[in-house]
Amino acid sequence: MRINYLAVAVAALAYWALGAVWYGAFERPFVALMRWTPEQVAAMQAQGAGPEIGAALVTSLVLAFVLAHFLKFTGAETAAKGAQTGLWLFVGFVATTNLETVLFESRPLGLYLINNGYHLVGLLGMGALLAVWRRRESRSLAYQS
Repeated sequence: MRINYLAVAVAALAYWALGAVWYGAFERPFVALMRWTPEQVAAMQAQGAGPEIGAALVTSLVLAFVLAHFLKFTGAETAAKGAQTGLWLFVGFVATTNLETVLFESRPLGLYLINNGYHLVGLLGMGALLAVWRRRESRSLAYQS
C-alpha cells in the first residue's frame, strides 16, 4: 500500500494547528482545571514550549499516517466515511483510554472534555480530509493499494 505523504503532512499540520486554536480558545478553563497558578503559567511561558510543540507535530504526523492506513482498511473514499472512521478510532482508542485518567488519576472531567474534544474534532477532520484527498496528476486517494 502506498501512502500519499503530502496528504498525511497536510492533515497532520491541520490537526497540529487545530491544537493551537483549540487550546487558545479553552486556555482559561484549561489552566483553571490544571490548577496552575499565575506564577506557574508565567514560568512556563518564559521557558517556552519548543520541544513540546515539536513533539506534538511528530505525534500528529504519526496519527495522520496511521489514520491513512485505517482509511484504506475501511475503504473510506468520502468525507463522511473518513470522518466516520476517525470517529470510531476516537471512540475505541482515545476516549476509552483517556477516560482512565479521570477514573484512576482523579483528573477533572472538564479537563478530559477539553483534551478529548480536540482529539475528536481533529480525527473527524483528518479522516474526512485524508479520505477525499486526490493527487492532482493521478486523482488517487491519500492511500493506494
